[in-house]
Amino acid sequence: MERAVPPTVPLGQMEVFQALQRLHMTIFSQCFSPCGKFLAAGNNYGQIAIFSLSAALSSEAKEESKKPIVTFQAHDGPVYSMVSTDRHLFSAGDGEVKAWLWAEILKKGCKELWCRQPPYRTSLEVPEINALLLVPKENSLILAGGDCQLHTMDLETGAFTRALRGHTDYIHCLALRDRNPEVLSGGEDGTVRLWDLRMAKEVQTIEVYKHEVRACPPHTLFSLLPGPLLCLDLLLPSPLPSQECSRPHNGRWIGCLATDSDWMVCGGGPALTLWHLRSSTPTTIFPMWAPQKHVTFYQDLILSAGQGPCVNQWQLSGELKAQVPGSSPGLLSLSLNQQPAAPECKVGPARSCGGPGRPGVWAAQSPPSCLQVLTAAGNSCRVDVFTNLGYRAFSLSF
Repeated sequence: MERAVPPTVPLGQMEVFQALQRLHMTIFSQCFSPCGKFLAAGNNYGQIAIFSLSAALSSEAKEESKKPIVTFQAHDGPVYSMVSTDRHLFSAGDGEVKAWLWAEILKKGCKELWCRQPPYRTSLEVPEINALLLVPKENSLILAGGDCQLHTMDLETGAFTRALRGHTDYIHCLALRDRNPEVLSGGEDGTVRLWDLRMAKEVQTIEVYKHEVRACPPHTLFSLLPGPLLCLDLLLPSPLPSQECSRPHNGRWIGCLATDSDWMVCGGGPALTLWHLRSSTPTTIFPMWAPQKHVTFYQDLILSAGQGPCVNQWQLSGELKAQVPGSSPGLLSLSLNQQPAAPECKVGPARSCGGPGRPGVWAAQSPPSCLQVLTAAGNSCRVDVFTNLGYRAFSLSF
């Protein structure tokens, strides 16, 4: 279901109108299907496009294979965030979250399974929902955005069970510490807040812009590190000059964060910084001038993207390993598909896109059944596809 052409545009100029749409398009969100064969991308016009990765990566792929196999109107405003379960795709827009069945998503005139609105303070309030986060142990979905709260929705009943308050400005991003379970949130107020879901309360606040990475001898940092990161102290020169996280010219906002056990990386207005959560200590500042909009841990690397066309690959020591250019002038989201495509999985009318994934290993020469890729999207109508971390293989396009 394509977005309707405005009545002021003559039907003969439809191609011109669609070209202008693509020229001014921003892709805010993306999400892989559970089987790994399909990618959903949401744009500023409220559209969700479904791409077939298996077709685009095929040795017989044509230009048409890099176009959506289906595009439908999901929201009236931008699609800010998307997440997926074994059966459902969830999308967030202005003041609402919708669920779509993967099994029905290719049907003509795809309809949402349901639409929910969090309990806002006034009926006139329609804040954007910037972030969605699944909590598998609770079978719940957390929503956060313009009303400065984290809303928890029970996926079994559809009811909103709690609202976590603490941020004083709108929330940009969420991350899950699954082992605890705890949730991290980053907002425009310059704070990262840690929430204990069992007690339903805030347990830690980090005002990122107030901190600095102080000079310390290697043995001090060594004492903070878990086993997998023990080599980090060997990469740090000593003594180190102190570096401030704050960058006043960029503001205080936290636009991205990710967590890996006791470690967190976050950035935005302040510099992209690696933190040890138990001690609330920043350990590494990554020397990136441009504000970062998305960050993720990947094996022994940190991947980030933001202003500028490049996907940045960082060593945990703060050294920039590589910058891989893409086709968009700015990037807003990265997505890693690290599991082999399930051969029995099919997004279509007859069956659901379910089945648990098996852990995958990144390979430059993966067989067609092993669709392990990185995708990057932002200020254009294109989604860049990286079949390894060294180069952009091709781009999908609305």
